[in-house]
Amino acid sequence: MKTSFKYGLLMILLGCIFLPLNSCKVGADYERQEMKGPEVFSQDFPKDSSISNLPWWKLFNDSILVDLIDTALVNNKNIQIAISRIEEAQLEIDIAKADYYPLIGYNAYGASLANSEVSGLSNQVGGGLNVSYTVDLWQKIKSMNKIALQNYLATEDAYKSLNISIVSTVAGAYVSLRDIDNRIIISEKTTKNFQENLDVMQARFNGGFISEVDLYQAKIQVRQAKISLEIFNRSRVQIENAISVLLGTAPRSIPRGLPLYNQISVPEIPVGLPSELLDRRPDIVQAERRLHAQTLRIGVAEALKYPSLTLSLDMGAQLVNPSFLFADLGAQLLGPIFNAGRLRRNVEVEEARTRQLLLDYEASYLLALQEVEDAMIAVQTYRMEYKLRNEQMLMATKAAELAWVRYDGGLTSYLEVLSLQGSQFDTELRASEAFKNQITSIVSLYEALGGGWYENTEDIEELN
Repeated sequence: MKTSFKYGLLMILLGCIFLPLNSCKVGADYERQEMKGPEVFSQDFPKDSSISNLPWWKLFNDSILVDLIDTALVNNKNIQIAISRIEEAQLEIDIAKADYYPLIGYNAYGASLANSEVSGLSNQVGGGLNVSYTVDLWQKIKSMNKIALQNYLATEDAYKSLNISIVSTVAGAYVSLRDIDNRIIISEKTTKNFQENLDVMQARFNGGFISEVDLYQAKIQVRQAKISLEIFNRSRVQIENAISVLLGTAPRSIPRGLPLYNQISVPEIPVGLPSELLDRRPDIVQAERRLHAQTLRIGVAEALKYPSLTLSLDMGAQLVNPSFLFADLGAQLLGPIFNAGRLRRNVEVEEARTRQLLLDYEASYLLALQEVEDAMIAVQTYRMEYKLRNEQMLMATKAAELAWVRYDGGLTSYLEVLSLQGSQFDTELRASEAFKNQITSIVSLYEALGGGWYENTEDIEELN
């Protein structure tokens, strides 16, 4: 009866003390910062905000490219690391949630006592349960749970950002590989043509119709084409090795799909508004998650300046004397008195870190604006550049054909033939590169817009 009375009296007293305090909170809630940026992009592109989950690489209609990207999104080592980090962050949420509940432990003891006044041994064997609960007076535990959630969401956004990067890197490398393949075809064709010219020049030299200088010029021309072949063969293998690593495999030969000039160029790409990047770009969202979590840490540091209340309950019994039961209910209120300003400095440290992450968030947004603008102007200019280089290539081909006719008729020197044939070779290679750049600029634009990511896990709204 006495124990029950003490228990009831203590609970009433504690209820009067800490229940009103339980609704108290220190530290400010996070509010999204208003970002200053242009209302529209400077380049004229279609406005649409529906591309975030669009698998845009399928628009190129190259099944091999799609298979390579799908493989990389599963087997890439960095992707697997990012998924593991998501799982780790989920476990951190579970750990933080545990602070909402009491801690329950057990203890056991045994002893044999002897003294001069009593014969024999006095045995004591017993055990008990220990229950303790920390009252969340200043919502520190709640804030820690919110921090764990924001960290988890940030790992989700990091995964999405890496997803986009892997997709664009594989797509860009594959297009570069098809460009190198095309340049090898051009170089092999040119080497064959130059060799045929050399055979003609050799026959004419043997007949005494041309000088040895012209013959050596023809030989130099063949060697130059062969050197280009070696350069492109080296680049092809190196690109294949890079793609293999992206796929999570040892270096190997990469299968081919559509030729370079059969890769479809997407005519219109929706870009939306600059402000939409705040929600579309996973890297910006990740930066904001980190800022959100850091803002909450200020409140956690503030809470350490105030008292903490822990309730405890110990219950047990002696096994050798089952009638001997005991229970001990207590409360412990701890608070700082003097710590030389340490706790206040901790708050200032968290505030400084918050300012740093705010600047990082703003910098991420400005960088995103730059990347979108750069990509849009690249799409426009590379499209026009390829058109002009293609026209230049046709003109160079025609000029080289006319130069050979003129040389064959004795109207010009072989130097003119060499110059125009070299120009033809160069313009074909540059036209191939310009078409490759046109396609990769489209890839870069989708990456800059934050398009092409997939959700890694199930809906996470229930965690909020």
